[in-house]
Amino acid sequence: MDRRTTIKWMLAAAALPLARDPLHAATAPKAQAKPYGQDPKLLNVYHPGELWPLTFNAAQRRTATVLCDAIIPADATSPSASAVGVVDFLDEWISAPYPAQQKDRAIVLKGLHWLDRESGRRFFKPAHELDAQQLHAICDDICYLPKARPHFVEAARFFARYRDLTASGFYTTPEGRKDLQFVGNVPLASFDGPPLEVLKKVGLA
Repeated sequence: MDRRTTIKWMLAAAALPLARDPLHAATAPKAQAKPYGQDPKLLNVYHPGELWPLTFNAAQRRTATVLCDAIIPADATSPSASAVGVVDFLDEWISAPYPAQQKDRAIVLKGLHWLDRESGRRFFKPAHELDAQQLHAICDDICYLPKARPHFVEAARFFARYRDLTASGFYTTPEGRKDLQFVGNVPLASFDGPPLEVLKKVGLA
């Protein structure tokens, strides 16, 4: 081993003294926000951060972005999750002052913290600097909870919830609905009722 490699390892070890800490070692402070009440103004257009302060700092946003795009990458039929605002959706979601969102807040923040720690432990750099093969190597260990090894169980629980939230954010966008070939929520100039063939089939003609 040459001197350059030795120094690199020593610096990495000094920068990541808690890299082997369990997922629950990270802290997730509660969101400082108030609910919007029982009579929200539904006709208003709200932008991220208007209803309550957002949570992600720059580092968390970078990690959230690469993980979203590992779950739903761009392909021939649709853009990546981050390209349609899923990271903004996640940030808004975990910042909301409601019990379900606050539960997800703890899961997501601790999970992103773990992912950067694990990335540093394995590859000596944060998650957003990993190449696809390196990121997938970590994701492969946590992507299926029933088969996760004992020391990856908590991280696998995080990944399962993060995957669900990412999919929820993506498939409720116009691009996501198009990817599903969902044809609802489209206004019609007129509606002539069910086709006669359908009415006959259900015995109503």
